[in-house]
Amino acid sequence: MLVQVVKSKIHRVRVTQADLNYIGSITIDEELMKVSNIIEGERVQIVNNNNGARLETYVIKGAAGSGVICLNGAAARLVAVDDCIIIIGYGFMDFEEAKTFKPSLVFPNEQTNLID
Repeated sequence: MLVQVVKSKIHRVRVTQADLNYIGSITIDEELMKVSNIIEGERVQIVNNNNGARLETYVIKGAAGSGVICLNGAAARLVAVDDCIIIIGYGFMDFEEAKTFKPSLVFPNEQTNLID
């Protein structure tokens, strides 16, 4: 049996941009993607701590070291610049493997979105 578990989590980052006229997705600083084990094109869940909104979208790689967190397309209507969000990636794995799996949890600086 396969179960879906948390694989990656970027905890409490600040939205730096919201671009309604883009085709969709979330742009994430490449360094944050690397340390959290999230890849370009991956489906992620976004949880907005400011308004309770939850949504799913896919990831686009942003410039490394920029701290960019940009919600694009329709998702831009569910956030405001400076909102605090959590980004969660999930993975499917064997039930027994899931019991011992350790996700990549990242806690960046909430002001810069960078790893201190």
